[in-house]
Amino acid sequence: MTDIPGEARLPAPLIYFWEGGWFGVGSSKGYGALPPHSHHTVQIAIGLDGPVRFQYPGEEWTEYQAAAVQPDAPHSFDGCDSLVAIGFVDPECREGHWLRHALRAPITDVWSERLTPHLPTLRNFQRDRPDTLTAALITTSIVRALCAGPPPVRAMDERIIRALKIIRGRDARRLPLEKVAKEVFLSPSRLAHLFTAEVGLPFRRYILWRKLSQAMVEFARGGTLSAAAHAAGFADSAHLSRTWYQMFGLPPTAMIGNAEFYEIPAPFEMAPGLLQDPDRENRA
Repeated sequence: MTDIPGEARLPAPLIYFWEGGWFGVGSSKGYGALPPHSHHTVQIAIGLDGPVRFQYPGEEWTEYQAAAVQPDAPHSFDGCDSLVAIGFVDPECREGHWLRHALRAPITDVWSERLTPHLPTLRNFQRDRPDTLTAALITTSIVRALCAGPPPVRAMDERIIRALKIIRGRDARRLPLEKVAKEVFLSPSRLAHLFTAEVGLPFRRYILWRKLSQAMVEFARGGTLSAAAHAAGFADSAHLSRTWYQMFGLPPTAMIGNAEFYEIPAPFEMAPGLLQDPDRENRA
């Protein structure tokens, strides 16, 4: 639970996570405006009982009912003490790539009437506490409501696609550039150049992001900060905390230390029929 001086205790943020992202709802009271930071995900923020604000460096704060941030775009965030739905989506997954095509700027207003039917569900999210399957379906529906047009055809270089599969399938702590380059039949310098051009992030920073993602999962599963740091290959909890702060503008204990976490199936890999008819299994 979150303690706010002079106010009743607020329900703990309720967050559902999977390998590659998370989605949750909670009050932003007491957090204030976060300092500039950037992370390698598409961030979604929806104000459920008030606005949220974002600021791009050098520009004024702007209020939104719903906004999305491009991966690796520096920004500051202020939940304005609102109840907020927040999502972080891997930009390399199908829906992440699709959503990126709908974003016209580093920070984009994504409010759409397609979101309106979802607002009652999100406002009652903490009260209803959806089960893991329902949470995965809600997450997918929200992200797809923000996407525009048909899913884009991926045009990423096949060698980078293979490199990403290698990185996701291995221990990122022990995966030097030279080893990945050898497995995709490129020189290290060529892979480094091509990886940055295709992914939008240098190889070593992407590996750092994967390590941070691994640490987030370990911490969310109930491990200590120190255990999460060592499991993900950080020198210690202080190293993990510094990296976390740089990418999210908050230390891990402040960001998720008081939240309730539940692991769910990877939302965007669910069968299309199940997404269209979530009660299908219950009637079987």
